[in-house]
Amino acid sequence: MKDGLHPETYRLVVFKDISNDSTILTKSCAASREKIVWEDGNEYPLIKMEISSFSHPFFTGKVKFVDTAGRIDKFNKKFGKFSQQ
Repeated sequence: MKDGLHPETYRLVVFKDISNDSTILTKSCAASREKIVWEDGNEYPLIKMEISSFSHPFFTGKVKFVDTAGRIDKFNKKFGKFSQQ
């Protein structure tokens, strides 16, 4: 690999899908204030995601509604009047 290709902050990071608690250890430059102890006993930065390939309907084949902070209710409130004609 070429020297100087990746940023200085490129390191091992744990990504956690908060909708189903799946985790994966990979490399990233994403900033994080939280840490987690991985299966190998080492501590890594933690990045939380609302949806990933572990929970996305395209990859799982299951339809799942993700309602984060009332997005569905907000949408229905804003555009619900158009469906009640």
